[in-house]
Amino acid sequence: MKRRLLSLLAGCAGLALTGLGTPAQAQSGSPTIDAIKGRDALVCGTSADLPGFAVLNNRGEYSGLYTDFCRAIAAAVLGDAKKVRFVTTTYSNRLTALQSGEIDILSSNTTWTQPREAALGLLFTGVLFYDGQGFLVSKKLGVKSIKELDGASVCVQPGTTTEKNLADFFRANTMRLNPVVIESVEEIRNAMVAGRCDAFTVGTSTLAAFRAGLGARGEEFEVLPELISKEPLGPVVRKGDDKFFDLVRWTQNAMTLAEEFGITSRNLEQHMDDPRPDVQRLLGSSGDYGKDMGVPRDWAANIIRQVGNYAEVWDRNVAPMGLPRGRNQLYTQGGLQYAPPIR
Repeated sequence: MKRRLLSLLAGCAGLALTGLGTPAQAQSGSPTIDAIKGRDALVCGTSADLPGFAVLNNRGEYSGLYTDFCRAIAAAVLGDAKKVRFVTTTYSNRLTALQSGEIDILSSNTTWTQPREAALGLLFTGVLFYDGQGFLVSKKLGVKSIKELDGASVCVQPGTTTEKNLADFFRANTMRLNPVVIESVEEIRNAMVAGRCDAFTVGTSTLAAFRAGLGARGEEFEVLPELISKEPLGPVVRKGDDKFFDLVRWTQNAMTLAEEFGITSRNLEQHMDDPRPDVQRLLGSSGDYGKDMGVPRDWAANIIRQVGNYAEVWDRNVAPMGLPRGRNQLYTQGGLQYAPPIR
């Protein structure tokens, strides 16, 4: 009996020690980063019909500000910006795809809001694009202000903050609203061209992409000057994986710092011996600031070399659409893009 009791106590002690070891093991790495390394690819949820931001061409290639950001994460984790598996998401399934683990990260036109973090188990890592909700109207209407849209038919996508903002604005201004709820951007284009909708409302970034997608007919429409909301758009990850959250946040910071320091994909090698301590820490020539995030010390150099700094990504994707950087300029140029130091 005594022997059995001692054996039982020993077993319990072993289980206790095992339990004590579990938290240390869980904290030693990132489940998401380990999964990315295991499959040798980042799974990125994004849109497919937002020229300049996230668009899929007829060759099956994605391009845009949001998709290049996913490539930057792949460069940081895997050393290869090409190792991204893109998954096209919609406004209705994008958050559930992230919650369920179908994707590692959501990089799309997703507004940072309190309920999405507090209620859905998600975290926004930063603001990749500062936007605001506007309205596109046909020039034939002769409308110059949102306040002139009383009783108008307005195209809007379901399951978005845009839909809620639209209803709030019309209600607050005692205006009559006739919402035309359509999810597909292509169907909205058809509705606008056919005159089923007097206006289309969404963030100005999407409006610019939408107008560009109309081709020559884009000249028949204009974006009204007012905005009815703040739309901070940024990458989203699941709660509970702090290291991956850190990595995604600092990927954006690295791209912003590189622009601030004047480091581009073209002149990176010239800066590898840059005497500035801030630059040395960013590029990994002084200290290993990737170790605590589970990535190599040259993580930021890989991002800049293969994808570029924030300005390069903007100029490659967004600038050709004629959309000014405005609030998305660096803070040194009067904008809101501001990155903390690496030190």
